[in-house]
Amino acid sequence: MKKIILFADPGIDDSIAIMYALLNPKIQILAIVSSYGNVAKEQATNNVAYLLKLAGRSDVPVIGGANAPLDGEIPEFYPEIHGPDGLGPIQVPKTFKGELTNFSELYTLLRNHKDITIVDLGRNTSLASLFLLGNLLTENISEIFMMGGAFLVPGNVTPYAEANFYGDPVATNVVLSNLNNIFIIPLNVTNKAIITPDHVKKIMKESSNGLVNIMDDIMSYYISAYKKLVPGIKGAPLHDVLTLSLMVNPLMGKYAQREVEVLTSSEGRGISVADFRENSKPAEREIHICLEFDYPMFIEDLISVICNPLKTDTSKRLFL
Repeated sequence: MKKIILFADPGIDDSIAIMYALLNPKIQILAIVSSYGNVAKEQATNNVAYLLKLAGRSDVPVIGGANAPLDGEIPEFYPEIHGPDGLGPIQVPKTFKGELTNFSELYTLLRNHKDITIVDLGRNTSLASLFLLGNLLTENISEIFMMGGAFLVPGNVTPYAEANFYGDPVATNVVLSNLNNIFIIPLNVTNKAIITPDHVKKIMKESSNGLVNIMDDIMSYYISAYKKLVPGIKGAPLHDVLTLSLMVNPLMGKYAQREVEVLTSSEGRGISVADFRENSKPAEREIHICLEFDYPMFIEDLISVICNPLKTDTSKRLFL
């Protein structure tokens, strides 16, 4: 079983990814770190807490992450894709407020658990802060999966840059320069992880857990938004779910090991750079870029996991 700390900023695809993690018997969520990204931190926190409430998982702590990138830029949000509150047409009741656990509890988790997998589905500010504030405690992190970047393919927030790396390129470089055994899941593959209305119908028909009751509405919104952005697309890509699926199913993807840098200048901000020439040398450290994946295997895994029954609340918070 993978013991993970999940960094997220839901966001529709983050929300489906949280559902996937909660329903996957191969994943134990130690904590969810809520940060700015697709929406502001406060709204992201409420969205995470709402999903945990639907799942009956009050045992999973929600830890307060970053409010803004390391360079101090004002974050830009994308309501045209995720809706004004991040869950498409779903609005978390205004009286519902997520309760945040202090960021320092991450270090308690890192002391108390070995072989932790970090999964970062958003801007890398909070993950970089984890290293900067306590770099000696990263020895129990066995691997890092991060959704971000675009290598030799167009970006999605600029012609060349992907949104997560663009959102805080300074933080991404901190992570890439100081941490090890990193698996980057870029737009090269996530753009192809498309779920269609037929896939959603199959899930709604076969699932009996209460968590997916909102999936039809939020996926209809998400697919409609993508059809406006990408004419002719059959559905919408689940960037973040693919990242988790590749973590659980290592044989599903093919990787190239390369050094990676993210540009920080105004015109080049967020552009991910790696040397893919035939005579280029592999990275000295273990940075793996996913360039191919098995789409049918991904769809089979997604549907199977989302249709699982809900796990039982363990009743005690895992960091205690």
